[in-house]
Amino acid sequence: MSIIKGGSFIIENITPDQVFTPEDFTEEHRMIAKTTADFTEGEVAPLVEELEQQKEGLIRGLMQKAGELGLLGADVAEKYDGGELGKVGSSLITENTVKGGAFTVAHAAHTGIGTLPIVFFGTEAQKQKYLPGLATGELIASYCLTEPSSGSDALGAKTKAVLSADGKYYILNGTKQFITNAGFADVFIVYAKVDGEHFTAFIVDRDTPGLSLGPEEKKMGIKGSSTRPVILEDARVPVENVLGEIGKGHVVAFNILNIGRYKLGAACIGSSKYALEVSIQYALERKQFGRPIADFGMIRSKLAKMATRIYVGESMVYRNAGLLDDILSGIDQSSADAGRQAAKGIEEYAIECSINKVFASEVLDFVTDEAVQIYGGYGFIQEYPVERMYRDSRINRIFEGTNEINRLIIPSTLLRKGMKGELPLLAAAQKVMGDVLAAAQPVDEGLPLGLEKSLVDRAKKIALLFAGVAAQKLGNKLAEEQEILGNLADAIIEIFAMESVVLRTEKALAREGDRAQVKAKMARLYCYEAFQRVESLARETLAAVEQGDTLRTQLSAVKKLARVNPVNTIGLQRDIADRVIADGRYNF
Repeated sequence: MSIIKGGSFIIENITPDQVFTPEDFTEEHRMIAKTTADFTEGEVAPLVEELEQQKEGLIRGLMQKAGELGLLGADVAEKYDGGELGKVGSSLITENTVKGGAFTVAHAAHTGIGTLPIVFFGTEAQKQKYLPGLATGELIASYCLTEPSSGSDALGAKTKAVLSADGKYYILNGTKQFITNAGFADVFIVYAKVDGEHFTAFIVDRDTPGLSLGPEEKKMGIKGSSTRPVILEDARVPVENVLGEIGKGHVVAFNILNIGRYKLGAACIGSSKYALEVSIQYALERKQFGRPIADFGMIRSKLAKMATRIYVGESMVYRNAGLLDDILSGIDQSSADAGRQAAKGIEEYAIECSINKVFASEVLDFVTDEAVQIYGGYGFIQEYPVERMYRDSRINRIFEGTNEINRLIIPSTLLRKGMKGELPLLAAAQKVMGDVLAAAQPVDEGLPLGLEKSLVDRAKKIALLFAGVAAQKLGNKLAEEQEILGNLADAIIEIFAMESVVLRTEKALAREGDRAQVKAKMARLYCYEAFQRVESLARETLAAVEQGDTLRTQLSAVKKLARVNPVNTIGLQRDIADRVIADGRYNF
């Protein structure tokens, strides 16, 4: 099996057979999704208000029920009582818990960043001790990285670990902040610096002497989840509870965050689907001027744009899950260096994981904001579901590394790959100018997705052009130019989004024919508008780094690449709205 290099989409032509899409779900995948949705709707959703009040023991009990159904062990091997369902399977579980409100947060923290450090980096003894309980819900996990003085700067942690005189324990001192599941967790993944220098991961049991909790935080949203400080005062942690290697805690932390980012994307897309569903229902029921507001053009436009962004985000999330499944499937989990191999595999797609996190969290913010607007004044009232959705959505742009940090990760990682020779970025950027000077290739809009494929190709060229100019002009100073890095990140995100939706739609058209026409319209709507955003990012960036005749030459090249006939986006939105309203939910 040929493994696609992370970030290579920016310079290579990816084909539909190389990506996993929702149209590729197996019968097992659909069963996993249904089992999760049935559990969430039947067992969790009726208790959302009680969850919001943090009723004692409620989330813990629901987590145990989820464990009995196999909904906590998707990423755990069967030998440790897990389901070993792969990243696509675990993404489907995450996506289908979203009607459970804050339960989703507890579930995602436990199954993702709480459990996966032991799955990937634990010793055999650690796996045998902890994973069966984590997979069944007997044990609940929590992840302790953030501190009062270090959020995005994780390696600036102040928590310290010192080996005891008898060599049997590490003595931990420090405070971790904003820790999800802290109030009822049994197992804490804690990061501390051995001797104040060597950043290291530890497995810390709840009953460890010296471990205590601060009060519950009073939060804007996700009120039903437990978020408390974890305080370590001479906490005695057995040396056998070191997770991974001394001084290599960053390998654990950053790679687990990569997994957390793509899974957060799945949760955000699931939440967006739910927000769209209730918006459609309300728009059909609410009447003004003697007609359902679903009849009005501006409301229909909102629903169409919401559905389109969800379709794009869904395409990206499952493409990412497929990439991770492919690269991790080749690892012998019984080998001594399985964790190291897994870390390398996950790190390969750090760019894609950050892209998914940023894009999906911002889709959810867009969708919930529009949902409140569709509800009007009622959207501001707590008894209606979109009020809570709106508040709950906001944390996702902060979770798992802020979107700003992830926007820095995307171009920085890509440029580092280029510098190391892993991706021929310089050669690709140099080739772009030659392509621009050559005669423009005609676009056959009569071909299926002909325009969209052309837009993807040209967006890549535009991004390479302005990235190359910025890198050449600024050199090492580029690392400090955050606005420019942010522009480059946004262009890369748009390109991955455009390509993902085109590849998925191409697959769908081949399989479904005319039934996939609305998917093709969503692909066209998104690609046309995204392409304009890429052009704008290029113009802004070039103006910041160049001037005079050189700037005019570069802008002329961008203009040539960006030449495209107008698309009737209003017509596309109307057709998409017809389908979405008729279905009454997201159904693609």
